[in-house]
Amino acid sequence: MTGAGERPTIRLAGTADADIVAMLLHDFNTEYGTPTPDVGVLAGRLRRLLAGDMTLALVAGDPAVGVALLTLRTSVWYAGPVATLDELYVAPPLRGRGVGGRLLSAAEDEVRRRGGEVVEINVDGDDGGAPRFYRRHGYRNTEIGDDVPLLYFFRELGP
Repeated sequence: MTGAGERPTIRLAGTADADIVAMLLHDFNTEYGTPTPDVGVLAGRLRRLLAGDMTLALVAGDPAVGVALLTLRTSVWYAGPVATLDELYVAPPLRGRGVGGRLLSAAEDEVRRRGGEVVEINVDGDDGGAPRFYRRHGYRNTEIGDDVPLLYFFRELGP
């Protein structure tokens, strides 16, 4: 159990944790008013993805109070995989207690263990304290020696 004042343990999630990870992701999107698939849909996708080598999730606590979800991809620019931190979420009652930082650190350690050299994240421009959080943990949105912010563009491809 994760009680008041305890430091939640962090572990790599497996396919058996798909429902837990799905619920945390659903809670995250719901909290921020972002459209989200049903928990069952997310859990089904996660069972398939977590069974492979290109998606990983870490959970904090028992019961789980936080999650880090990452995907890996190849890149010509790095010898190992590039990780994208798709989501990092800590339940509101446990924010400000270091759980997010510990999840991020554990995620980075797991990426290193898999041979990765970089973790990327996309943060909304008005994403509250997220930009400050990532800067505090050594992330930047400029190239070394440059002060022009990097931007993220996307296009959803229809049928």
